Amino acid sequence: MKTSNIRWFLPAMIAVSALLVGCKTNPPKRDVVAYEAPTPRSIVVVPVVNQSVDVDAPNYVLSSLPVPIAEKGYYVFPVNTTKMVLEQEGFYEAERIQQEPPENIAKMFGADAVLFVTINRWDAQYVVFSTTVTVDFDYRLVSKTGQELWRNSQSMSYSPNNNNSGGGALVMLISAAVNAAIARAAPDYMPLTNQAHRIALQTGKNPLLDGPYLKDAQARK
Repeated sequence: MKTSNIRWFLPAMIAVSALLVGCKTNPPKRDVVAYEAPTPRSIVVVPVVNQSVDVDAPNYVLSSLPVPIAEKGYYVFPVNTTKMVLEQEGFYEAERIQQEPPENIAKMFGADAVLFVTINRWDAQYVVFSTTVTVDFDYRLVSKTGQELWRNSQSMSYSPNNNNSGGGALVMLISAAVNAAIARAAPDYMPLTNQAHRIALQTGKNPLLDGPYLKDAQARK
């Protein structure tokens, strides 16, 4: 090839190469942020809102929540300490706490998420020979950024059965009336409450996702 042709050919090839490089496009970067759900490691359970007429219900329910949450693999802040800290910050009423932005509550404890629980029912209905004990709860888990992570509701009812098969119909009726009166006077809400928590948080159709410490929790059982 003549020298003059080479001088013409080389710049042309360089220009074509530069054009090809300039036209090459990198594949678009996939946005995976939208697919990555927040993964809380620690949960603070705030005082329970009480819609029932039983003034003792919130303390019983609050004390029963840490175990099933910890069994799902999360670190749970001690509920009594949480309540004391909130009171020191001026939050004495559960309703007021639930009106506060979850981000503020989470930041106060350094928690990844906040669990809000409402008692809708906690009562015993008496009808002559039977008493029906009912509990009904709403659960809501919110991340430290204010994003709702999980929501669930659970209602449970129980009527004590009279298993006395001896003594005739009159004795059975009297026994049933006595049992119903006892259940109404001193209903045992905790078995139902614990069962409701297990279903809502662990075994039901919409449980909490497994936490990062699940294997450790299972090993401790």
